[in-house]
Formats: sequence, structure tokens, C-alpha cells
Amino acid sequence: MFGLRKKQNSLLKLLPEVRGKYLCDEPMAKHTWFAVGGPAEIMFYPEDNDDLSWFLKAKPYNLPISIVGGGSNLLVRDGGIPGVVIKLNSKFYKKWTLGEGEITCGTGMRNAVLKKIMLENKLGGLEFLASIPGHLGGAVKTNAGCFGKELSDVLIRAEVMNGEGETKIVPAKDLSLEYRHSLFPDDWIITSLTLKVLPQDPAETLKIINEQKNYRIKSQPHNIRTAGSTFKNPEGLKAWELIKKANCDKLQINGAKVSDKHCNFLENTGNASALDLETLGETIIKKVKEETSITLEWEIKRMGINK
Repeated sequence: MFGLRKKQNSLLKLLPEVRGKYLCDEPMAKHTWFAVGGPAEIMFYPEDNDDLSWFLKAKPYNLPISIVGGGSNLLVRDGGIPGVVIKLNSKFYKKWTLGEGEITCGTGMRNAVLKKIMLENKLGGLEFLASIPGHLGGAVKTNAGCFGKELSDVLIRAEVMNGEGETKIVPAKDLSLEYRHSLFPDDWIITSLTLKVLPQDPAETLKIINEQKNYRIKSQPHNIRTAGSTFKNPEGLKAWELIKKANCDKLQINGAKVSDKHCNFLENTGNASALDLETLGETIIKKVKEETSITLEWEIKRMGINK
């Protein structure tokens, strides 16, 4: 049966019945840390892998499909996202199991939940992941990392579902994980990850996590509408140094501004639009290019259409 909230629309009538939930015209500002963006035409919360597989097999041909996670590194444009946005947020996608030297987690699990799991089971090795905002699924596609480690250092394998609704297990070596990059077909949906863990005293795990948390609070915007690092670090260089060199560290466009605390972060001061934030980012790219001949690349994922 359809799980439905809000008004009916023409697209909904074309979609297969599911056990999960469809939402019409769902405001994406509720699903991103920037708190901006137009609506998803339809948002789909699958109940489990069988529900997701059925949807992918039965949906209309050429239906636009987008995947979102925790929204911590995402900018949705003001015109919203056409088609169906899939969010793996049911209990099924937050489950986890322990194996010998490994843990398998659904990609709907928040990274912060790893802290509790590690402490309760006397595990270590994933402290850096526990400090990254968002959900585990997003960490794979960008090979997320910090404090000298990346997901590729701990990933063993991933369970993925392709656009035809078929599930397969992919070893980490086949994902070509590089700095903030991976070779993922556009129609793959990551449903679970298996990560390396090691035995560790909870006191040591907590010490590492707290040190990393305190560093973030001291050096990066905290409890602010932001989306993490805006630009990738060019090889051998730091994006923030290039931004500062180009005198972009004080830039502001309407309600969007460069963070006073870390100039590779953009902030929504309260009334920014997605266009304000994206225009600010593009302005920085242009000015850095003019000053240094280096072209910064967005690390934040941008999605949707302009209003």
C-alpha cells in the first residue's frame, strides 16, 4: 500500500505500490545541513532491500532517481529535485552485525552511532568516521576522511543495488576509492558496508573520539548551518590557504558567507537561498583561479534545478 503524505500529484499515480513511504513535494531544506533547497517531487523511504528492489524493477522507465543520506555535505538547489529522491532511513538500513575483525552496517546509520557501538563492544579503528557528520552511505561515494584516515583504509566490501534492483557484493578494491572520489555507476545504491575494526580499550577509543571532537569544535564551525568542507584540497595544497590568498575569506552574498572560523566552510546565516550559497562558491572559484591559476573543485555535492 502507498504510504503517503501531502497532496497527490501526477507522478505518484505512475509509481508502484510499496511497503515503505512516499512523500509528495517534500521540502529538502529539512534534509540538508544547509537548511535550503526546493522540494523533492517525490521522496521514497523503502522499508527494506526487497521493497527497494521492487520499486526499481517496477518504476517507470527513465524516471529520474536521486539518492540522499544525512545531507551533511549536500546543497539542493531552490527549484528542488524532479523525479524520486530515495532516502534509506528505515530501521532496516540502521542495523549492524559484528564479525571477526569486522562490522557490517546499513548505510542509513549515522556515523555518530559508531561511537556507541565501538565503546560497548570494545572496538577501535573507526574513530575518524564517528566524527564525520552524516550517514555511512555518503562516506563511500566521496571516500570521506579526516585526521589522516579515509574510508578506503577501513572498507572491506560494500553491498550495492543497481538500477535494475539487483544486489551484489563489491570488494573495496573494485571501487577505485581515491581522494574524495570513487568510481560508482550513477545507478548504484549502497545498502550496507563492511568495515575493519580492532580490539581496543573503550577508554582509548573515547580519548581519540574526544580529541577529534574538540579539534573540530575549536577549528571549524559548530552548530551552524554549513555543509563541511566546500572545496577539495588540490594535490599538495590546502583549499583554505588558496581562498585566503585570493582575499575570499570575508566574502558574503546575502545570507551566505564564508565562515570566520574556517574559510573552506560556507555558512547559511539564516536567510540564505541555495542560489546565494552556490553563487558564493562559484565566486570563490573564479577569484582563486584569477589569483593563483588553480581551479578549486566542489567537495559539496550539488543537486536539483534552479528556481
